[in-house]
Order: sequence, then structure tokens, then C-alpha cells
Amino acid sequence: MKEKLSQFHTAILIYMIQTGVYVFSITQIEAQYFGTNGWLIVIPIAILICLNIYMMYGVYRLGNGQSIFEILEKSIPKFILSPFYLAISMVWALIGCLVGKQYVLIFQMFAFPTTDPMVFKIAIDVLAFMLLTKGLYNISKASTVFFWCTIWMNLLMLYYLGEFRFERLTPYLFKDSYNMTQGLFHIYLAFMGYELCLLLFPYTDKKTKLFRAVIYGHLVRTISYVILGFVSFGVIGSDMLKVMLFPLLDLLAYIKLPFIERIENLFYGFFLFTTLITLVLYFWAAGESTQRVFPKIKLNVHYFFIILAALLISYIPTVLNRIREWILFLGYIQIGFAYIMPLILIILLLWQRRKKAA
Repeated sequence: MKEKLSQFHTAILIYMIQTGVYVFSITQIEAQYFGTNGWLIVIPIAILICLNIYMMYGVYRLGNGQSIFEILEKSIPKFILSPFYLAISMVWALIGCLVGKQYVLIFQMFAFPTTDPMVFKIAIDVLAFMLLTKGLYNISKASTVFFWCTIWMNLLMLYYLGEFRFERLTPYLFKDSYNMTQGLFHIYLAFMGYELCLLLFPYTDKKTKLFRAVIYGHLVRTISYVILGFVSFGVIGSDMLKVMLFPLLDLLAYIKLPFIERIENLFYGFFLFTTLITLVLYFWAAGESTQRVFPKIKLNVHYFFIILAALLISYIPTVLNRIREWILFLGYIQIGFAYIMPLILIILLLWQRRKKAA
């Protein structure tokens, strides 16, 4: 019998998968699209996500913890589902791949400008494959270790207390905003990853209290974003944030120690842990989907070909702007999946219940 995820490990999984490369630029997005006090936009978006999580909880309750694949296959023919499984697997694999490539390009820009970024990308994919072969339970334990390796970095915000000025926040709310609708999508994407909890149903039991754990992980990520935004707007100001590419790295560069130069490169290295868990979980989700199409093939073989295909595709985008465009496009599909899939599953479960009662 496979070990089930604990509530604590599940909450950390959700937090870690939501901690992607968006954390480096989220305050720039807040300032660019929402203007003064743009950091506050995180709160209503976080509440909206909680409502979406509640929809997923409805699926869990109605289906008594059944796998979403089982729910779909009870009502929809396999020949229709197979193309869908392969398509959503491709989306998840590409998201994981692009998140890793984006991290590598930023790392190369700041630390190793003369090194081929694909060298780092291949190394990260090898680590991801090694972790995937250990199974979800061991991935969750690894993510807990990585969590403690990175969560302390939130305390670095205390370093800026002497530079914080309330006048930089201004008394205005969302003044000088620009294209707020597009900005909402960008901020929403900074939280994506929670939708993978739909795939965790078979890996949990009643003791896990899955959706309580999902909410806890989401709230920790939300609080972290709020603190980062509040400090960034109070230390840098919205006007300066608009022209910064990666405000978090600029904040970290402000920290000076007498025995270390370019300490932001050291801090940036810690984000490899969160990036690794993010891409591992997206590759894992892709494997869960393709396994429904090719059940006789070993799972590790699925992971190998998923990572290999994603790696080959990652050679195509070579600049950060192109990667952002790809991630934004795939992010729209993600958001659609997060809302449409629970709705479809609820309708199918109600229909199955009615059919059974008849």
C-alpha cells in the first residue's frame, strides 16, 4: 500500500509549486499595471483563487476522493479522452520546461554570462528526472527540505526597515494604472500550480485533509507576496519599480556583507530549490496524464520521454521575452483548466449519481 501524503507535506507542495520565477518580477508587474499601491491587488486575486479551490473541493466531496481520470472515463469514451490527455500533458510539460529555462537564463545573465544556458538546463532536467523516479511521496519530503532551505529568506525583508518610507506608498490606490485586465492575468499566473491538487486525490486520505492543506499552502504564498510587495513599494517606490526588470534581485543586491561580493547571486541560487519542485510537479502531472493513454509503459519511461521532448523544445526560445510570451499563452490554458475542469467534473458526477439512482 502506497503511503499517503500528510497535510503538512501537501501544504508545502502547494506553496513550493506556486513559488516560481514570477517571484523575481511580480512587484514590477504590480507597479506597471496597477500603479501606486499595486501590491494590494494580490489580496483579491488570492481570494478568487480560494473560491476556485472550493470548486475543486466540491469535486472531491461529490466523487468521494476518486481520481479525476476515473470520473472522466466513466462517462466519456477513451478515444475522446486520449487526445485531451496528451494535449494537457504537453501543456504541463512545456510549462515545467519553460519555468526551468527562464530560471537558467536569468541565472546565466547574472552569474555566468559566457556559459551556454542549456548546460544548466540539462543539469536541472537530470535532477528533475532523478527526483521523479522516487515517486510523489518522496518528492513531497524533498520539497519539505527545500522549503526550510528557502523560507528563511522572507526574513531578509527586515533588513530594509531603515530604508522603508511610507510616503513612497502614497495615499493613492491604483493611480497611474495601465491595462489592469492584462495585469490581473499576469498576477494570477504568479499563483498558478494549485490546480494540480486535482491530481492528488488518489495520493491522500481523510487524515490528509487535502483542501485544508491546499488553502494553507496558498495562504503562506499569499502572505509572502504581500510582504514582498509592501516592502518593495515602500523601499523602491512604484515609479522605480516600473523600470526594473527583476526588483527582487535588485533588493537582494542592496544587502552588503564584508566577506561576500555579489551576494544576490548566492541568494538567487536558493531559488533553484523552488524552481526544481515546480518543474518536477508539472512533469509529474504530465506523466500522470500520459499514463492513462499508455498504461502498459513503465512510469519512469513516461518521465524520460516527457523531459526529453520538453528539453528539445526548450532549445527554440532563446530570449526571456519569447519565453514570457510562451508562458503567458500556456498560462491562459492553465487558468481555463483550473475553472472549466472542476465544472465539467461536477456535472459528470451529478449525472453519474442520477444515473445510478435511476
